[in-house]
Amino acid sequence: MLSGGSDGVIVLYDLENSSRQPCYTCKAVCSVGRNHPDVHKYSVETVQWYPHDTGMFTSSSFDKTLKVWDTNTLQTADVFNFEETVYSHHMSPVATKHCLVAVGTRGPKVQLCDLKSGSCSHILQGHRQEILSVSWSPRYEYILATASADSRVKLWDVRRASGCLITLDQHNGKKSQAVESANTAHNGKVNGLCFTSDGLHLLTVGTDDRMRLWNSSNGENTLVNYGKVCNDSRKGLKFTVSCGCSSEFVFVPYGSTIAVYTIYSGEQITMLKGHYKSVDCCVFQSNFQELYSGSRDCNILAWVPSLYEAVPEDDETTTKSQLNPAFEDAWSSSDEDG
Repeated sequence: MLSGGSDGVIVLYDLENSSRQPCYTCKAVCSVGRNHPDVHKYSVETVQWYPHDTGMFTSSSFDKTLKVWDTNTLQTADVFNFEETVYSHHMSPVATKHCLVAVGTRGPKVQLCDLKSGSCSHILQGHRQEILSVSWSPRYEYILATASADSRVKLWDVRRASGCLITLDQHNGKKSQAVESANTAHNGKVNGLCFTSDGLHLLTVGTDDRMRLWNSSNGENTLVNYGKVCNDSRKGLKFTVSCGCSSEFVFVPYGSTIAVYTIYSGEQITMLKGHYKSVDCCVFQSNFQELYSGSRDCNILAWVPSLYEAVPEDDETTTKSQLNPAFEDAWSSSDEDG
């Protein structure tokens, strides 16, 4: 696993639990430390493996750079410099015909960097303020979603000269709504984006304490009500969705906890408590069915599903199934939590 810190350091962890103990600590394999010649000068905002090969990874930072790293040597293979602070970047998980990295900065233009040529290939214009989050569709390799402090979320086809396909409208185009909120996705800054695993829907979060679910093909607001989703982050908020679960869940940093909702009903399942300070990011690992969260308390926590084990029927003092004690703090809720 890759992780980037507010001190500019990047650490790679081995997630394998070789001890087989219920509580364990992942070992750091290697790191780009403060003494490394290419270390980021300021906070690392995003890290991502090259989707097709872990021999390469990317990182972006408040030091106005996007760096491409060779994993084996921990040396930079390429560096992209920007005029503004970088909030977010993303490589398409499915692209085979392009190697574009979408980059969101403090400026209103979305930058597209080509890993093949080593240059910024083109820009997408249409937002009015800083770009806080960018995300490629996991379904179509040329479709990109961007979220901005101008309250807008846009979907782009990067092959088109004009670019923008849809600007999401929370009111679904109804004329009766207030003119000033027309064509806005939220009534505040939009600082988080996440496609569902099949790419058919898009989730957004904003500083209006709302989360919304959109149809990604026609841009319609599905009007799923998640209630109040507290969000006072001044930068990009990295949240995630499950993959391979019978019900699909969304995991959203919520102060020092992580709120878990069912995506299509909006029901809050539980709150994951374990961090001591604000949670900035979380990511779901579908191979292990585990969730990882990073917090300002300097900890990364792994959350695993509850595993129930059968109890012999002749033991009348216990119920027929009981929670494996190794997983008592897992994210699957108890009956009381609903």
